Amino acid sequence: MRETIMGSLALSRVEASDQPAPSIAGEVARIAREQLAPLAMGIDDGSVYPADVMRKFGEVGAWGSHMPPEGPADLRCAIQAMAAIGEVCGATAFMAWCQNTLVWYAGNSTNLKLAKRFGDGFSTGRVLGGTGLSNPMKSFFGIERLKLKGRKVDGGYIVRGALPWVSNLGPDHYFGTIFEREGEPGIASGEPGQVMFLADCSDPAITLTPCKPFLAMDGTGTYGVQFRDVFVPDELILADPAAPFVKKIRAGFILLQAGMALGLIRDCIKIMDEVGGPLGHINRYLPQQPVQFGELAAELEAETMALARDPYNEEETYWRKVIALRLRAGDASVAAAHAAMLHCGARGYLKSHRAQRRLREAYFVAIVTPATKQLRKMLADS
Repeated sequence: MRETIMGSLALSRVEASDQPAPSIAGEVARIAREQLAPLAMGIDDGSVYPADVMRKFGEVGAWGSHMPPEGPADLRCAIQAMAAIGEVCGATAFMAWCQNTLVWYAGNSTNLKLAKRFGDGFSTGRVLGGTGLSNPMKSFFGIERLKLKGRKVDGGYIVRGALPWVSNLGPDHYFGTIFEREGEPGIASGEPGQVMFLADCSDPAITLTPCKPFLAMDGTGTYGVQFRDVFVPDELILADPAAPFVKKIRAGFILLQAGMALGLIRDCIKIMDEVGGPLGHINRYLPQQPVQFGELAAELEAETMALARDPYNEEETYWRKVIALRLRAGDASVAAAHAAMLHCGARGYLKSHRAQRRLREAYFVAIVTPATKQLRKMLADS
């Protein structure tokens, strides 16, 4: 039965081989060049939310490759597809991560009715959405308290509270998040009082409030979300209790973010190469050169692909490698974008030049949950 339910999530799944399926990443790259590139500036300034392009990516398998019907998952193709998007637009790569995590949640849920109802829609991009785990992920590591509270009623829960930032949302979107049962406060080490669920943005008791303008990436469908006594039926419960489920999906949650970094770094290398002709005679005095970032990108990609083959690995050494890789990827993104800006000089300072957009996007890679400072805390605590 599990195979039947999850089969739709494997429309484009990757076979266990040394390389991810090139056809999906190649198709994604083509769509990104032809349809996404003209929208990148609008997505950055908030005038465009690329729903149609996100659905196009889903049609070629970008959101379904990381969920096989049985056995271990393989995240390599999903990460490569996200990197192809990230080479064109960091904001859309972030939304790709949001969509992929939504698929990851549904595909790993033991709520088979939920998987059957949403699996195909999420993995094909017919239904878009994201993840509201920024606050819960911080709460698991003692940084924040859970912002959502829920109480049990017949057939489900009543949930109240607010999340300040949730991305890739719209009035017909879904996202996964966690509440704490009222009267059963959780602690950071395995809390039976936490429940993970799917939030339906079309629910009239859920209010989406546009956020204040960001430094970059304003077209990512990012909202503050208010829950005003929202009834969450049992059919929308992803995991109860949430803690064991989060432990299962946490490596995939973090590893998928590597796609954002890899794509951005690749384009920063391209930017440096593009100005090599007219500015190479002076740029050679800069301490960081594109060849160095090419070597770094290759190292990060090789390590990412190795870890992405086994996202259910429960060994603590594996978990530490995932955290350390994510930390390196964020640092490398900022370093590569900084170098690209310096290589471009004054021309990169123009609003029309993508070098300054890449620099602003790179800071987001370093601060999106888990941020650089949280990753360092996680390494220190583990």
